[in-house]
Amino acid sequence: MTALPAPFAPLVSGGEGLDRYPTGTAALAARMAEVYGVPVDQVLPVRGATHAFELIFRLAARENLGVQAPGSELFTTLAAIYPTAVEPSGVIRIAGRGTSGGDAASCDLLVMDEAAIEFEASHSVAARVAGTPNLIVVRSLSLAYGLAGARVGALIARPEVLARLRAVLEPHALPEPSVRLALQALDPSRMIETEARIAAVCAERTRMVEILGANTTAEPGPAVRLHGEGLDAAMARLTALGVPFQTGDGLRLPVFARAELNDRTLSAFGVTGATRANRTGEAVRDTKETRIVCAVDLDATGPVSITTGVGFFDHMLEQVAAHGGFSLRLACEGDLHTDPHHTIEDSAIALGQALKQALGERRGIARYGFVLPMDEANATVSIDLSGRPYPVFEGTFATPFIGDYRTDLTAHVFRSLAEHLGAAIHVSVTGDDDHHKTEAVYKAFGRALRQAIRIEGDAVPSTKGVL
Repeated sequence: MTALPAPFAPLVSGGEGLDRYPTGTAALAARMAEVYGVPVDQVLPVRGATHAFELIFRLAARENLGVQAPGSELFTTLAAIYPTAVEPSGVIRIAGRGTSGGDAASCDLLVMDEAAIEFEASHSVAARVAGTPNLIVVRSLSLAYGLAGARVGALIARPEVLARLRAVLEPHALPEPSVRLALQALDPSRMIETEARIAAVCAERTRMVEILGANTTAEPGPAVRLHGEGLDAAMARLTALGVPFQTGDGLRLPVFARAELNDRTLSAFGVTGATRANRTGEAVRDTKETRIVCAVDLDATGPVSITTGVGFFDHMLEQVAAHGGFSLRLACEGDLHTDPHHTIEDSAIALGQALKQALGERRGIARYGFVLPMDEANATVSIDLSGRPYPVFEGTFATPFIGDYRTDLTAHVFRSLAEHLGAAIHVSVTGDDDHHKTEAVYKAFGRALRQAIRIEGDAVPSTKGVL
């Protein structure tokens, strides 16, 4: 029987369609199957790892199975809610990453907790599920995709095993907003930046272990664990600094992608001045026409990775990053089947927003940037990172397209950058070859930007004291 909708739409921003019950998880299951590299009939979306384990305990209660599980607070609570039989007919064994294959033969179902597996060297699941008929793998979007509050995860298993779990799954188990957020997080346009974030966390985890010494080990996932003396005093300092931690077997500390956040944790252990914070910025732009993630690091020269679907425009943005001397990652999924306009315009908007965030108060920057000849073409770009947008573009192009790139959008790109970066950008270009003229403009902009973002001191470069 179909449930009736609410009598009116909710009075909340972004609540379109939430007056009706969830439409299901078929699209999410299909995308998860692509990400995890398994057939779609082996994926069951759930409300995070906690819900996954609750379903496993429900199955145990329904089928008279015993559960062998770690003695965590979660499992203790679930065991009290779903008591196992005195003489169970089979056993569900819950284990962490790295369980040997021999464990599978001695139990009815073997459950592997891989909620943080993306932070490990290898996390392929398809071969293991194919080779172990009674295996259930628990995955989560909480840590690797930053969706801890949305509560989204998946159970991966053979179809016959998932059928048993679906039998204890409640209706409308996954809220519609969580499904929408998960689909956005797993969108192909997001994957480059997600992988870069995970790599940054892994590098920071290694750094923290090296700094904190022999009594520290890297945890599975974004955490390190400390053992030994003096942890009580450290916990007091961590609390004062507002750094979260977990106690139990030693002291478990979080690892963030940003070095300055980890340095705050390290300061609780007497480590100071470990790293100067890089100037980083990030922009996410989702419209009906484009889906974009853009990230910049003004104090790193790489990586540079651009994928917009417009090859020449990718090359131009690569020139901006290379000549600007900063890291740029931008991925866009746009409506190229209609025209490249939205992709090019919105990518420029996202880049401007990311640069603006990275500059912050603009303290210590050179502020101004000035040039660039390229064969017969000559481009002059002047920048003032004043916080006040003012675009000026002088130049024309006779060739309508360079590849899929519309040359008339060049002026539009720099207008969008000026408006969303908060800068006066004056561009002048002359020459005969439109390819050379266009490339000269982007290279000159990168060079001018390189000068303007350079750190020269600590003061805000304005007699007003603020930009």
